[in-house]
Amino acid sequence: MFLALLVGGLIVALVVIGLFVFGLRRRLIQRSGGTFDCSLRWNLPEEPDVSGKGWVYGVARYSGDRIEWFRVFSYAPRPRRVLERSAIEVVARRTPEGEEELALLSDAVVLGCVHRGTRLELAMSEDALTGFLAWLEAAPPGQRVNVA
Repeated sequence: MFLALLVGGLIVALVVIGLFVFGLRRRLIQRSGGTFDCSLRWNLPEEPDVSGKGWVYGVARYSGDRIEWFRVFSYAPRPRRVLERSAIEVVARRTPEGEEELALLSDAVVLGCVHRGTRLELAMSEDALTGFLAWLEAAPPGQRVNVA
């Protein structure tokens, strides 16, 4: 009986510590400001896919001329993807379709992009999209920016 209570208590403690670390990590990511909720779908095929597969929920952070993208459900302190402003080309904008509506946040807008030859999609709120497009267009003089 004592052993079962001890094991149960350890499991509960590990779950609480794990959740605390998730929250602490997110707080540290957001600490420098300029963050927004952003789902990402990386390395897409040429034909459109509205099945909802491949979307990963994350947090993006502006960092100078880069966007650092972190998975929400990860303990990694480093960004999973880094997108340079000069290499991002926006090719499409649309609303979620089909099963995508279930995979993304309710007010999401999907932005189709190409980054260094890799097709990707970013899904974010309308407010975050306005800020993202303004950040793209605010590139320093002499940098090429492609916004459709």
